[in-house]
Amino acid sequence: MAHVLTGVEAGGSSQANMKNLTLQVLTGRWFMVFATVLILSASGATYIFGIYSTDIKTSLGYDQTTLNLLSFFKDLGSNVGVLSGLINEVTPPWVVLSFGAVLNFFGYFMIWLAVTKKIPKPKIWHMCVYICVGANSQSFANTGALVTCVKNFPESRGAVLGLLKGYVGLSGAMLTQIYHAIYGNDSKSLILLIGWLPCVVSFVFLRIIHVMRVVRIAHEMKVFYKFLYISLGLAGFLMLIIILQKRLDFKQSEYGLSTAIVLFLLCFPLVIVVKEEIDSWKIKKQTMESISQVKLVTEEPNCEISQPQLVTQTPPYATPTSGPSKDQENSSDQEHVSCWKTVFRAPDRGEDYTILQTLFSIDMLILFFATICGVGGTLTAIDNLGQIGTSLGYPKTSISTFVSLVSIWNYLGRVVSGFLSEHFLSKYKFPRPLMLTITLVISCLGHLLIAFNVPSGLYVASIVIGFCFGAQWPLLYAIISELFGLKYYSTLYNFGSVASPIGAYLLNVRVAGHLYDKEAEKQMVAMGKTRKIGEDLECIGTECFKLAFIIITGVTILGAFVSIILVLRTRKFYKNDIYKKFREEAKVAEKEMVVAANYGGLLQK
Repeated sequence: MAHVLTGVEAGGSSQANMKNLTLQVLTGRWFMVFATVLILSASGATYIFGIYSTDIKTSLGYDQTTLNLLSFFKDLGSNVGVLSGLINEVTPPWVVLSFGAVLNFFGYFMIWLAVTKKIPKPKIWHMCVYICVGANSQSFANTGALVTCVKNFPESRGAVLGLLKGYVGLSGAMLTQIYHAIYGNDSKSLILLIGWLPCVVSFVFLRIIHVMRVVRIAHEMKVFYKFLYISLGLAGFLMLIIILQKRLDFKQSEYGLSTAIVLFLLCFPLVIVVKEEIDSWKIKKQTMESISQVKLVTEEPNCEISQPQLVTQTPPYATPTSGPSKDQENSSDQEHVSCWKTVFRAPDRGEDYTILQTLFSIDMLILFFATICGVGGTLTAIDNLGQIGTSLGYPKTSISTFVSLVSIWNYLGRVVSGFLSEHFLSKYKFPRPLMLTITLVISCLGHLLIAFNVPSGLYVASIVIGFCFGAQWPLLYAIISELFGLKYYSTLYNFGSVASPIGAYLLNVRVAGHLYDKEAEKQMVAMGKTRKIGEDLECIGTECFKLAFIIITGVTILGAFVSIILVLRTRKFYKNDIYKKFREEAKVAEKEMVVAANYGGLLQK
């Protein structure tokens, strides 16, 4: 009978262990990182605008200025995420992700209906609203998933931002592969794909994304490097398959095979996730068993007073409750002070700024202006790649090559700037604002290659501009989190990205689009033609974008000089140990968890 009971207990214990292990994996911080990777990998529809923009232009009869206006509203929607940030301040991340999924489907589905003429031709402002709403879903995905991940790993924020923003950069190339596998070469169906796919992925992983208590993981950077190596393999495969697809005539079935490999590499980090969570589960189990063994050894038989004594003891991390401490009184006084009265009384750099203190900070204004100059210029080049390639005489098959090159090097820029800046910061105290300055200077090379039409220079320009565009984002978001704290990071993250659509409007719509149309009209007059209503303007030659990118180069250099001011203002801050307080908080949290587990076990006994 005893053997039977022992067997039943063992079987029940085994089932309980498996259940606990499964729960550990699904609710652990590493599975949350994996879920974030998948959500962001499907949210980069704005980066492949160059592929389906031609369909919008020809189907609806737009000129280049109108197309650039749509591009501006796309950038406006994808970067103005203040609403998603404010929602995320007061609701769980799954609420923000749900909003984003709905907005994504509505916006792109309406564009697809318009392009395929399933609905009457919309007015221009209708299309601007549709693309703005669809692109705005990207800010909801970033706020709900990426910001949550940064809060869970504050000491590795550079690596987190670089890795996750890198997958966003790769998403353009991945979505292109998936679209060819499902829809063949019907580029209009790409709009439908980017409408339903991100929506499905977000809803599948809604409840996995949540804020966790920060606990120091000694080897967490090693784990992120493992994620990085897998993502580099994915990027390398995408680069290889893109080259093969341009040299060979791929059929839909062959695209299906390449897509299957892409999805396998995308999901391969799950192996690392399971291993890490199993190791974490074993450590927790051993800790609890050692606590139980200590209790058994120290327990005295028939000692009735020992248990209540342990119960009534004050845990070592608790403080006496005789009255509020001085710090508590000060914090309560500060809570009653209006936020408008403390706008210009900002705390030290690295402490938690309020939203208003950040917006009126000189550091934020400098960073904002530098981002307008830098991101605005690179985004103008990316959004006009199709028209630039056509005007400079590149074959049509090369246009998608440029878009794919930008996508992959966009990824490399993100991961390199994220991991490299984290390494240089921790080892050499190298300030991130200085790395941002260097990135802005390098991007000028790509702009000049376009302006002067260097032979085959657009291939190199695509690489340089893609890399620099990607590199700016992890640096921008990491600098914001370091200078202004993480308390209101959901909102501050999205305020920083507002600089992108402002720069895109000024440099893309008002400069590049206007000068392109002006040159196109000049060419039509020279040929003795008159433009018909609804006819799109087409410009051929170096002059189409030459002046625009000379202006963009000058603006980017100005942004680099302005960013040097931020380097000088923050040099003392970056010489300090900026992550010290997070390590101290993590140590306190670890002690509290151990003591809580110990006392919890004693109380249950």
